Amino acid sequence: MKKVFSWPKWSYLPLAILFWIGLWWILSVAFGKPLLLPTPPAVVQALGRMISTGSFWITVGLSLVRILLGILLALMAGVLLAVLTVKSALLHHLFSPVLMLFKATPVASVIFLVLLWIGRDGVPLFIAFIMALPIVWSNVREGLLQTDRRLLEMAELFGLSKRKQLTAIHIPSLFPYFLAACRSAIALAWKAGIAAEVLCTPKNSIGRAIYEGKQYLLTDELFAWTLIVVLISAGVEWGALALLKKAQQSKKWEVKNRD
Repeated sequence: MKKVFSWPKWSYLPLAILFWIGLWWILSVAFGKPLLLPTPPAVVQALGRMISTGSFWITVGLSLVRILLGILLALMAGVLLAVLTVKSALLHHLFSPVLMLFKATPVASVIFLVLLWIGRDGVPLFIAFIMALPIVWSNVREGLLQTDRRLLEMAELFGLSKRKQLTAIHIPSLFPYFLAACRSAIALAWKAGIAAEVLCTPKNSIGRAIYEGKQYLLTDELFAWTLIVVLISAGVEWGALALLKKAQQSKKWEVKNRD
């Protein structure tokens, strides 16, 4: 039988990207209105103009600092809350309604409320924090609850120290849940943080640049900034997950001997 040709697996993503860029190019040419739908070369040219200026890097850097700090604080607070709410039913019932409220409340409503309370410069950080916090808390808490109690009993029986139990049982059990939390929280918090910047327009922010691109009909720059947001989001998520997986591989989370 004649062998059917198949594309190598590594080529799927580049081919998908080329397909959608090609479709975008065809539609923009057929539409014939660059003010509404610029061509890919026009967006690339706008991107080239932007990255050649110092203000571009300041804008990207400040947005990254604001939103990533919110995500980092959410990761730390989420893990702490998960531990506390697993150990105490009272704390669980005390905090869970608030965290569920953060999940259910529309982002735009929260943005405008926070804008009244803390001013525009702190809004993106706070929005990133409250969007990521419930995801981290619920995932880590579930991981703690799913830890194999029989392994813990065996560790106690063999006299393993608390530190050894942490590195050999708790962390390996929690890792998949924490990884899933990071994957979801980073993407959501980044998008929410940029949306907060668009609505409250802090100085030197990607959101403000997007707002001004829309306001002054600089569609090619609007598309270019949107591309920057997507690339940074993918890069931050990939980098964070790669670091976590590398940390996992570098640690020997196995029970090998007694302390």
